[in-house]
Amino acid sequence: MGKINMRSWIQEIIDSPRRVAVPIMTHPGIEHIHKTVRDAVTNGQVHYEAIQALCNQYPSAAATVIMDLTVEAEAFGAEIVFPENEVPSVNGRLLTDEAAIESLEVPALNKGRIPQYLKANMLAAQHINDRPVLAGCIGPYSLAGRLYDMSEIMMLIYIHPEAAVTLLRKCTDFILRYCMALKATGVNGVVMAEPAAGLLSNEDCLQYSSVFIKEIVDKIQDDSFSVVLHNCGNTGHCTAAMIHTGAAAYHFGNKINMVEALKEVPASALAMGNLDPVSLFKAATPEKMRAETLRLLEETKAYPNFVLSSGCDTPPHTPSENIEAFYEALKEFN
Repeated sequence: MGKINMRSWIQEIIDSPRRVAVPIMTHPGIEHIHKTVRDAVTNGQVHYEAIQALCNQYPSAAATVIMDLTVEAEAFGAEIVFPENEVPSVNGRLLTDEAAIESLEVPALNKGRIPQYLKANMLAAQHINDRPVLAGCIGPYSLAGRLYDMSEIMMLIYIHPEAAVTLLRKCTDFILRYCMALKATGVNGVVMAEPAAGLLSNEDCLQYSSVFIKEIVDKIQDDSFSVVLHNCGNTGHCTAAMIHTGAAAYHFGNKINMVEALKEVPASALAMGNLDPVSLFKAATPEKMRAETLRLLEETKAYPNFVLSSGCDTPPHTPSENIEAFYEALKEFN
């Protein structure tokens, strides 16, 4: 298909009476090709094949890569644990004091698994041409929290805000370079996951997350590349701060009232969400999944910019019956 004009793609969704769905989902694809989570998060070819398998199977309006919030932390030098069938996690703290923040180097893009993720995105961009491909990255505040420790970073912004800003600056510089490299692979946008910023007040979310994200958005977002800002930590208290970033789309978690969120999102931006990935997608019966999907579609029908999605990445071992019920409900609603 070549370059997709993302501004037109978004406008078409808004103008169309039909609803579309973009669940954040890769794990069913990994299972479909009989690989483990560890295979997919360490091998770009496997990761791409999982994305492709889902595109062949389901009518998602866009393809998404794995929401893995350890890739960037690993590039900085954090220790990562790789379970076979669960998403990786950061082990311990990389930075234990302000001196460590000062001496922290912003890594090159050949560190850790960054090259494998760039490879997965490049393959997806090359081979998936019937819908946009959305890459993934972490947000600056969430990355800072993974390097410095989540509760410690919250303390730091009150006790030594200048040290926190130094760390956020380094995180932002790296994320910007990574996003530019992702954009160069030919993908059509990036889902930036900034859940930790949802733990902050609106004012702090603005100061320690949104101003940094806005900087990235201003540099990378254009007609061919959209930023989707995901914050599943936001319960409704920091939607305004999210919108300050100027992202093309906002992705909400299941802790928020979607209708309340839609009231705050500009009519020209997409608002995506927010069916619970664990209690619904993974654990509900297909009947319950269908009913809840229809309920959300009914509740949000006054908002043309709503896009049906999961509240976060659907976990490993999500039953295919539930994914089918989700898409059947969408079809029925349309």
